[in-house]
Amino acid sequence: MLIGNSRWHWAVATAGGLRVEHGLPPAGALEPGLLADLVGWAAVGPLPSLVTLPPQRRLPLDRVPLAALPPWLGLDRALAGWLAWRRHGQGVLVADAGTVLSLTRVERSGRFAGGRLLAGVGLQLRAMAVGTAALPQLELPLADRFGLAQGAGLDWPMDTDRAMAVGVVCGAAAAVADAVLQVRQHDSGCRVVLTGGDAGLLLPRLQALLGRQGLEVDCQPDLALEALVELQPI
Repeated sequence: MLIGNSRWHWAVATAGGLRVEHGLPPAGALEPGLLADLVGWAAVGPLPSLVTLPPQRRLPLDRVPLAALPPWLGLDRALAGWLAWRRHGQGVLVADAGTVLSLTRVERSGRFAGGRLLAGVGLQLRAMAVGTAALPQLELPLADRFGLAQGAGLDWPMDTDRAMAVGVVCGAAAAVADAVLQVRQHDSGCRVVLTGGDAGLLLPRLQALLGRQGLEVDCQPDLALEALVELQPI
């Protein structure tokens, strides 16, 4: 189980493999009698005051096998960066489109090489609504309402709601694409990996931008949680 900034993420072992879910804590998951089934957990920030989880099953940052990890790095970034690097076997730039859009670079040698942070899609939309008198608060998810995950509506909207959604999504994708092109000036083999809850929103535009350069985007929405499963403390 991975506790993020705004959502909980958990994986349940089934006969057909892992079933991944997101949202509020799974029903009954925090009841004392069911904690025996919790193999491992991690948290990006502090736990809610009423939540008690077994400390011996928590995965700390120093268990993530990346070189040169700074102690301040978010555990979700370390997990996603490690698994992306492990799967590709070369340098990677991981764009995690969550509450914060984080860019995490890992060198071919498996060394953490820095990154960037900017407000995610939801935060940007909320900032526009709070900081202006006329712009509305858009409710997430945007994909169902505007079809952005299918690439629809990435044009020049006439209405305010769609203009906000398209502007934020295109801006976020452009920031990722620009970072990718900068990194590849130093590491021409660097792979682009997109993950996080809003990965589906950014994917069509990011593919369009990087496709012009002959680059592919590897989209793995649950990368951090999958890394936690592989590194689960027992």
